[in-house]
Amino acid sequence: MRTLPDFDMVLFGGTGDLAMRKLLPALYQQVKAGTVGPGSRILAAARRSLTREAFLELAETSCKPFLGADYDAATWASFAERLSYFSMDAQAADSYGPLGAALGQHPDRIRVFYYSTSPDFFAAISAHLGGAGLITPHSRVVVEKPLGHDLESSREINDAVGRHFTERQIFRIDHYLGKEPVQNLLALRFANVLFEPLWRREWVQDVQITVAEQLGVEGRGDFYEGTGALRDMLQNHLLQLLCIVAMEPPTASDPDAVRDEKLKVLRSLRAFTSQDVAAKTVRGQYKAGAVAGRPVAGYVEEPGVAPDSRTETFVAVKAEIDTWRWAGVPFFLRTGKRMPEKLAEIVINFRQVPHFIFGEAAHGTRANRLVIRMQPDESMRLYLVAKQPGDAMALHPVNLNLDFAESFRARRLEAYERLLLDAIRGRLTLFVRRDEQEAAWCWVEPILDSWAASEDRPKSYTAGSWGPAASSALLSRDGLAWSEED
Repeated sequence: MRTLPDFDMVLFGGTGDLAMRKLLPALYQQVKAGTVGPGSRILAAARRSLTREAFLELAETSCKPFLGADYDAATWASFAERLSYFSMDAQAADSYGPLGAALGQHPDRIRVFYYSTSPDFFAAISAHLGGAGLITPHSRVVVEKPLGHDLESSREINDAVGRHFTERQIFRIDHYLGKEPVQNLLALRFANVLFEPLWRREWVQDVQITVAEQLGVEGRGDFYEGTGALRDMLQNHLLQLLCIVAMEPPTASDPDAVRDEKLKVLRSLRAFTSQDVAAKTVRGQYKAGAVAGRPVAGYVEEPGVAPDSRTETFVAVKAEIDTWRWAGVPFFLRTGKRMPEKLAEIVINFRQVPHFIFGEAAHGTRANRLVIRMQPDESMRLYLVAKQPGDAMALHPVNLNLDFAESFRARRLEAYERLLLDAIRGRLTLFVRRDEQEAAWCWVEPILDSWAASEDRPKSYTAGSWGPAASSALLSRDGLAWSEED
């Protein structure tokens, strides 16, 4: 891997969970890999009153569990030499003096400002960085989701950041786009001739995209009450995955060519009427149950959650894309908390053969499918039908399994590693453009509005299950079933 040019990365919210769990470990891994030279600096900024030494101790203690066997004391010492800490109020203009002095006058040096804070702070941070003269032509800003809770608030945040950074400087991160299997999906589609003739309505029966979590709200009930599963996961992560599956081949791999094609998909999604919302969406809320053999409380029993809450912790949607390639092919999107397992996968179900010659006994054999799994393991499996050994013509499903851990012995980059590297290098391909984000909000807003106007509560499901029964009924109306039920 090529060495990065020297850079300064400022992590606002530098003592927070994201910084300790993902960002600092990702940067440590790149120091260990030799891509981050000794001239690069990481400047963490947060409200906590800490000395540099106290911050380094906190960082090492917090990051070590996430590094596992990759932790090495000597490497950490080298990494720590690049770390600084600034105790500051990001909303106060006079707090930026020490940070500006540390950054110095280096107009040609790469600066990455990472907003690992509440979006409520994005406008103030951007304004104060601009007011202090810290934004240079070689600066980038990385903004974390959620960017607003609807189209209007999203536009307000984008406008506030856009007053000080150009669109080419704004990196809206969606970490699912940095996952290895998603990259491999792009390679599978656009570097191989095998699947392209099949990647269309004539041969694809349906597409299922699932992101399931075993965790509940983990003490963030106050935040989740104003968010819900549709805003938190489907509006961004699942729709981005849908775009990767459904997009037309771009003319090149440059950022705008790829993102132009994703935008076309989002604009081709069939809009929802209030009747469609009732028929094609399911919202659920988990009640007490057991996950991984451990009893867990229901959502309304979580701290910070209203006892009469109508916030959804599960959502399933039937999406339809009005293009020649995908007309008539349903895309089922599903995400939820307190599911039986942690799972993120894309399932492409192909149609049955047009004429079956092996008799009624074998006719129910599962059709071909391609399963791209992103978590917990990263793999691709192509399911085929083969004959079992023996005298009879007995058919049995088999699979061709591409296990990335087995096929490629090199350490795989975590999603945040790849995306941080791309931000430093100025590569925008895996980041979300503003018009993409707005198109996604335009599509989900009718769902949100219809739910808000309805007196119906989310359908209850037991923690540790795959969601409410209505989720299965959503597919059964088309004679289909979720992959784990088929």
